[in-house]
Amino acid sequence: MYPKHGVGQILSVNSKTIGGIEVQCYDIKFEKDKAVGMLPINKQSHLRPLATINQVNKSISILKSKPKIKRSMWSRRAQEYEQKITSGKIYDLAEVVRDLNKGDGLMVDQSYSERQLFEKAYERILSEFQVIMNLSLPDTQKKLDKALKRNLETQQVVKTEEKVNPITEAAK
Repeated sequence: MYPKHGVGQILSVNSKTIGGIEVQCYDIKFEKDKAVGMLPINKQSHLRPLATINQVNKSISILKSKPKIKRSMWSRRAQEYEQKITSGKIYDLAEVVRDLNKGDGLMVDQSYSERQLFEKAYERILSEFQVIMNLSLPDTQKKLDKALKRNLETQQVVKTEEKVNPITEAAK
C-alpha cells in the first residue's frame, strides 16, 4: 500500500542511474491507475503492508459509526481530510469516508471538492478491501455501501421513476 496512490504490486527491484547515482528502486504496478511507479528502496518506509482482516473489520465499524461533523471552515477541514487520505492509514481513510458520506446517496448536497475528496478516499479503501477480502469489485462495493448505509441502486431506480412519471402524466 503506497499512501499517495493506493494498492500496488511490487513487480521487481531494479538499479536505476539518476543524476549519476546508482539507486535501487521498486517497480510498483498500480492497477487502478494502470501505471507503474518507481520508488527508491531507501524510501520504502512510505510503503505499508496491506491491512489485516482485523483492521478491515475495525474500519467497517468506523464506517458504521456516527460521523464527526466539525464546525471549522471547509478549507481547513478539506486540508485535514487530504492529509488523512495521503497518510495511507486505513483507519484515517475510513474516518474520511464516514465523515464525507451522504448516507442517502444524494451527492448533489456536496460541493465539488467535498465529492472529490469522498470519491478519492472511497476508491482507496474500496481497492484495499477488495484485495484483502478477495471479492469482486461489485461485491466489495456492496459491503462497503451497506456499512455506510448507502442504497445507491434503489436511489437510481427512484430517480428514474420520477423522470418517467411526469411524462406519463402529461400523456394522459
